[in-house]
Amino acid sequence: MSSTVLILPGDGIGPEVMAQVRRLLDHLGGFDVREDLVGGAAYDAHGTPLTDETMAEAMAVDAVLLGAVGGPKWDTLPFADKPERGLLRLRKDMALFANLRPALVFDALAEASTLKTDLVRGLDIMIVRELTGGVYFGDPRGIEDLPNGERRGINTQVYTTHEIVRVARVAFDLARKRDSRVCSVEKANVMESGLLWREEVQALGDAEYNDVALSHMYADNCAMQLVRNPKQFDVIVTDNLFGDLLSDCAAMLTGSLGMLPSASLGAADAAGRRKALYEPVHGSAPDIAGQDKANPMACILSLSMMLRYSFDRGAEADLIEAACQDVLNAGIRTGDIVAPGMTPVGTRAMGDAVLAAMDARSGG
Repeated sequence: MSSTVLILPGDGIGPEVMAQVRRLLDHLGGFDVREDLVGGAAYDAHGTPLTDETMAEAMAVDAVLLGAVGGPKWDTLPFADKPERGLLRLRKDMALFANLRPALVFDALAEASTLKTDLVRGLDIMIVRELTGGVYFGDPRGIEDLPNGERRGINTQVYTTHEIVRVARVAFDLARKRDSRVCSVEKANVMESGLLWREEVQALGDAEYNDVALSHMYADNCAMQLVRNPKQFDVIVTDNLFGDLLSDCAAMLTGSLGMLPSASLGAADAAGRRKALYEPVHGSAPDIAGQDKANPMACILSLSMMLRYSFDRGAEADLIEAACQDVLNAGIRTGDIVAPGMTPVGTRAMGDAVLAAMDARSGG
């Protein structure tokens, strides 16, 4: 039976990069692919950034692939109608609590990093960020007037055992398939929520994951270590706020946002399947939309993550990643990663090159 996938290309360069992913899906076969609107495109068509019907479809399929949302065209819309609200509703209604952000440096792009080449060549980090709790969602929150005429802004950092354990379990399980090392990051020295985080992650590791090496690190030190010696890390697990900061820091180690995929996962059901949303880290880049300039590799690598984590098609995920490596080694580049002596290509030509490299590796 075919696996069901919902494609939501979105806005800006989203449709262009997703078109290349659609070509790879058709090439691989075995997928029942549906397509719908999200973000500004959905607002233009339906007056909402995500219709109830599309939301229901996202809940029903095996996985969702999203391109990008947003752009200046919709900046003046009311907050509830902005394109980003469609993405946030998907994350909320699908209960996607674990955000996976790999920071992978392809050998051919090591010199594109702002760090010294020897620090990042061969880098392969996975950051697991808790996505639905913490200070972004805690209560009480708001801005209040004080008797002395000043105002006070309030946000509450709060976590429960359940929230910590479920995201830590994702990190431990991922580590078992990698180098079996997890670094749990918080501020246990000054925050009670951080102390609880450390204690609960340690308890889970002791009880169920003795085969995984667990270490702990304060968030400020982790930020420093990411730019000092990033290859010391395998899997990093952390809360919503610190994960937001550290994953962006790690992203810049790789040299280009156009190369970075991501996954957001929900809880496993009785059959072990999870609700899942896969998307490139880059934005909608409206300044180059429709010009065949966008780098589709982040979206293609998001497809690779989908194959690996939603469909247990690891061999095909490996094939896509190896094909991307081959293309880069051949000097084929979109504008965001082009360098002297390289071959500049557009979005579709990059898709052509990846497909050709896949065929070459598989003997097709």
